[in-house]
Amino acid sequence: MSRMHARLYEISGGRFLPRWFAGAPVMVLETVGRRSGTKRATPVLYLRDGDAFVVLAANAGADRTPAWWLNLRDAGAGEIVVGRRRIRVRPRLLDGADRKRLWRAFVEMYPQAEHYTRFTDRVLPLIALEPAQR
Repeated sequence: MSRMHARLYEISGGRFLPRWFAGAPVMVLETVGRRSGTKRATPVLYLRDGDAFVVLAANAGADRTPAWWLNLRDAGAGEIVVGRRRIRVRPRLLDGADRKRLWRAFVEMYPQAEHYTRFTDRVLPLIALEPAQR
């Protein structure tokens, strides 16, 4: 289902399902499989913070880290599609004061994120996707 969502989002220029429950904005994150080398497209919620796009590797609170984050982390770069814009990005795992501030903002935007923490002992990675310098 998420592959179809990602494809329809890209084809429609972000007009198809641009928002998730509670109005949280959606973009498509493109990564390359760290083992397969296959290009993957995953719809993810995001929060803007200046030029960065903040995403949460929650996997709906599952104990398993989502593959898109492992692929992005290992590659050190990926692409996002936001509406009709395609942007090359580099991930930065948030910690300290940045994580605290942006976690609060993310939960305010998407309260379900707080609920996900109850399902797992892992710390849910909060990641800033920053535009890459070409």
